[in-house]
Order: sequence, then C-alpha cells, then structure tokens
Amino acid sequence: MSLWVFGYGSLLWNPGFVPAQTVKACLHDYHRSFCMLSIHHRGSEEEPGLVLALDAAPGARCTGVAFQVAPNEENRVLAELRERELISSAYFEAHVDLKTDADETIRALAYVIDPEHEQYCQFALEKQAKMIATAVGGRGPNTEYLYNTAAHLDQMNIRDAEMTWLVDRVRALTAT
Repeated sequence: MSLWVFGYGSLLWNPGFVPAQTVKACLHDYHRSFCMLSIHHRGSEEEPGLVLALDAAPGARCTGVAFQVAPNEENRVLAELRERELISSAYFEAHVDLKTDADETIRALAYVIDPEHEQYCQFALEKQAKMIATAVGGRGPNTEYLYNTAAHLDQMNIRDAEMTWLVDRVRALTAT
C-alpha cells in the first residue's frame, strides 16, 4: 500500500520530495487556518510568525493535494517530513480519508494542529496580517510563506477568502 501525504499549506509548493502522483483532494471536518505560531521556520520566539495548520471544525472542508510517495522512498520521505513538520509537538500525525474530484477515497498522512499546544492560537485576521507582515524565521519571511501558498491555491483554482484577504492586507502593510 502506498504512502500518501496531504498538502494544504507549504507542502503545496515545497513538498520536499518528488511525488509519484498528485491528486487534488478534499479533507472534511477540518479547515486550513493560520492557527499555529511559528517560532522556528517563519518567525522567532521573540517575534512569532503564523503558519497554516489543519484545525478541526465539524462541517468544514479543506481542499489541497494528495501526494503519492514513490515506492521505496517511503521511509526517507517520512523521516524528512517528520524532521520538518514535527520540529515542535504542535502538530501530530493523523491518517485521514481524502475525497478526490472523482469521488475516490485516499487514505493519507496529514499534519494536524494540537489545539492544546502552546503554539496553537486563534487571532482576528487583522492581527494575523500584522504578524505575517513582519515575522522572519529560519526559512525566511512569513510573507513568502503566505504569498507562495496563496499563489499555489490560485493555480489550483482553490478559493480561500481569508487567504485572499490576508494577501491583500499584508501587501498593504508592507508597501513602502
């Protein structure tokens, strides 16, 4: 049985591996949310950024991409994903059922936020925009993360009203 990984944020534009196959897919009862403080990759402990996480929400839907890991690459890819995604214990690994546009079910690995973790947060969009506009971490500016994710969602015809608002607001905040 193949390993599939669900991408909904940075994995969309930087999966870190060459997938054997990619399929647009939807996860039910979760939504994509800037609900995780980033103190490593896109912010610091002094000035945290925000990154996306899957946040449980009954009735919600998160559309992203299911990436199939190439045969014989599963162990390496899983180790690299864990090093990247589990840098703190804010995410946990979950096996979830995704639905494709063809109504097929794919069982995939997803990184889900732990709502009890200290990095979990819920901020108004304006506060999110202000944090994203200024934070910088080990992998670069938080704005880059936002813009790359939004661009890839647009390329896939995935509409996310909050993401669109954040992009417009962050661009306004960072205009010189």
